[in-house]
Amino acid sequence: MFNNPLRHTTLFWLAWAAAGLLGALLAIRQWPSLLHTQAPAAAASTASVLPPTERPTATLVAAHSKPAFGPSDEADGDTPALVAQPPVTTYAPAVQVSAPAVVNIFTQGKVTERVPPTGLEQLMPGAMPPRYRQRIQQGLGSGVIVDAQGHIVTNNHVIAGADKIQVQLADGRSGDAEVVGRDPYTDLAVLRVRLAHLPVMQLGRSDRLQVGDVVLAIGSPLGLTQTVTHGIISATGRADLGVATFENFIQTDAAINEGNSGGALVDVSGALIGINTAVLGKNRGAEGISLAIPVDLVRGVMREILSKGRVVRGWIGIIPVNAEAARAAQLGYPAGSVVIDDLYIDSPALRAGLDVNDRVVSVDGKPIRNAQDATAQIALRPPGSSIKLSGMRGTQRFDTELKVIEMPTAR
Repeated sequence: MFNNPLRHTTLFWLAWAAAGLLGALLAIRQWPSLLHTQAPAAAASTASVLPPTERPTATLVAAHSKPAFGPSDEADGDTPALVAQPPVTTYAPAVQVSAPAVVNIFTQGKVTERVPPTGLEQLMPGAMPPRYRQRIQQGLGSGVIVDAQGHIVTNNHVIAGADKIQVQLADGRSGDAEVVGRDPYTDLAVLRVRLAHLPVMQLGRSDRLQVGDVVLAIGSPLGLTQTVTHGIISATGRADLGVATFENFIQTDAAINEGNSGGALVDVSGALIGINTAVLGKNRGAEGISLAIPVDLVRGVMREILSKGRVVRGWIGIIPVNAEAARAAQLGYPAGSVVIDDLYIDSPALRAGLDVNDRVVSVDGKPIRNAQDATAQIALRPPGSSIKLSGMRGTQRFDTELKVIEMPTAR
């Protein structure tokens, strides 16, 4: 009695189930993509439970997007993805390879100074000859070991007038240093310390530097050894600053102070790209204007000093200057003209008939940009050679040939 209704109910639901299954199969056959609608969600769910070290790193920060500020140069379609660059969090590797080759330089020298006159001497000027006394002056600077033989490059002003020079390495060793040669015209000097197993800094290339490159300055400011500061290159080719005769400075905003002179300016790989030399504008409250001599210039000066004991340059005995507007107008020259401000006695220029206020236009046919360019162009000529100098004397043009001699040693 109970079996007939149960049987009918069971058959009824089996028929509906079969119909539903048949309908689903037909729908899947018609629209196969229905099987994949949940795949991305499943993948996202799987990624979210991966351990941190196994999770994929997101590098696409703006994929499949158009520029918001104007038309795109790309053809219609997807634009290239932007790749997020990881920030640099440390320069420790560069410091580790370069800092051991930076040394502290301690100098001692005798300074002669006049004794202040007494009250009686002030009342009777000239009655007694002036009195002088000597004292010991100590100096502090930095230097860079550039080869295994112990040669150290530093600034000339660091060791100028020193009777005793001592260097201290980062590893604590110290020793007396001798002067191999110096070049006041570029404010460079080469020393030598005789110690074994010296760390050596790799020399880089300063001709490849760009404004914005990151740099590190390593030295001993105010006696604080192995100090590292960091900044960027602000400019290259700085000249006419009155720091040295031949200037081609790298300008940076890396902080340097007294004691940093002669220290290393390195790139992010730890290679030497300059010798820190000076700071500008501190007396006017300016900050972030530091100057370094580029390593390409350092390399050339060092090569000359090691081979000849000095840097040999050409010289004709003129002192050129950039004429101020009023002086140029008075002489009838264009503003900024390079004029001869003075001549040395018994110099090739004086013997050739050059005179004060002559305008220098070109050297061997190459136009002169400024006074320092004129000095540099002449300095490049080897002593014993001849050069042709073209210029103006008032409204008259002249051409003269001069014999080049060696530039006298600066004191």
